[in-house]
Amino acid sequence: MDVNLAGKVAVITGGTAGIGEACVQAFLQEGCKVAVCGRSQEKLERLKAAMKAQGWEILTCQADAANRQEISAFAQTVFDSYGKLDIWVNNAGISLKAKLMDMTEADWDTILAVNLKSVFLGAQVAARYMRQGKGGVILNASSYAAVIPSAGGGAYAASKAAISSLTRTLAAELAPYNIRVNGYIPGVIDTQMNSRRLAEQPAETLGQIALNRAGAANEVAAGIVFLASDAASYITGTDLEISGGKFAVQIPGDPWQW
Repeated sequence: MDVNLAGKVAVITGGTAGIGEACVQAFLQEGCKVAVCGRSQEKLERLKAAMKAQGWEILTCQADAANRQEISAFAQTVFDSYGKLDIWVNNAGISLKAKLMDMTEADWDTILAVNLKSVFLGAQVAARYMRQGKGGVILNASSYAAVIPSAGGGAYAASKAAISSLTRTLAAELAPYNIRVNGYIPGVIDTQMNSRRLAEQPAETLGQIALNRAGAANEVAAGIVFLASDAASYITGTDLEISGGKFAVQIPGDPWQW
């Protein structure tokens, strides 16, 4: 299937590790020009060197996705460099474990800023450039926590549920400009964020997943590339769950015991 991404300009916030880094490689493999922002200059330089070693050039810029001035300057740099902006992946995010009754206001504000405010700002900035051209695609990182929240992760789940709602509203408001907006919901993916959980509770964690394994970052990236492509031209205002069938039924592990 020709997904018609060659020559497109793809932007990924928080793209220096995990799913974000996998997206960088996936879009490059499709022939896209890729720009990445992150808060750590060291991580950006490592990513740029890793991609160069594979024969790819990427544009990197140190920017906080939750800071309007910085993310606006990043978008302008991308536009000045490539003359357009076709795909914007709001991937930046963090997770802080804390019971809601014990959580500090500062931690609450941080999670909402990095996870939710960054999506709002990124969508605003991206849409302004996309409206100048032929439209585009905005993709937002939600989470399985938006489907079923976890005790001890209430703030994170609230931010991700809000992103899923925001995605639907943005899809409607930006549709007249030929801009599609979707979200993606990773399940348990084998990244640094989930490494401790997979190491300490492998049976319990994998027993919740129909495929009985953790996902790989590149498997999530493949879904994101699909949503960004012409193959998904009639898909907007929804979330794509990429979870291996997490809680597809009440006890997904049963068939593995039969």
